[in-house]
Amino acid sequence: MNRIVLHQGDITQLAVDAIVNAANSSLLGGGGVDGAIHRAAGPELVQECRMLHGCKTGDAKITAGYRLPAKHVIHTVGPVWQGGDSNEDALLASCYQKSLELAEKHGLKAIAFPAISTGIYRFPLERATRIALTTTQNFLKSHALPEQVIFVCFSQHDLEVYRQILAEVHPDT
Repeated sequence: MNRIVLHQGDITQLAVDAIVNAANSSLLGGGGVDGAIHRAAGPELVQECRMLHGCKTGDAKITAGYRLPAKHVIHTVGPVWQGGDSNEDALLASCYQKSLELAEKHGLKAIAFPAISTGIYRFPLERATRIALTTTQNFLKSHALPEQVIFVCFSQHDLEVYRQILAEVHPDT
């Protein structure tokens, strides 16, 4: 089984142990993936998120999945792209690292990520994809869990970028 899988579709439809939410720091919902996850999960998600008192950029927190097919939601706050000289790369890598650590800590076997920070936060897709795949590959080398990491691309274009970069950073997939 390939531990890294690429998938095009709607992350809110996946029946996995956890989906990752590209959240804002309030964790109370927003646009894009964040809004879609909150709408699909129902009002209970925002109620639990209120108890978490937000999340710092580069960090991650976990909640139940409520009405989602996923059992859990891991919320992580990606950096807003400011040109590349404001620690954006390290903060984005931390989003993936902290999310994977939470998955391992909670015994989760399958986790699905969106393309964090590439929407309204304007992180360049190719750069973000390389960080996502490299950070994940490095984590999986020394950890048994999660067993599978799915990168969910909303568009065909994003999927092609992920395929190309995955072939470069992990040629045996």
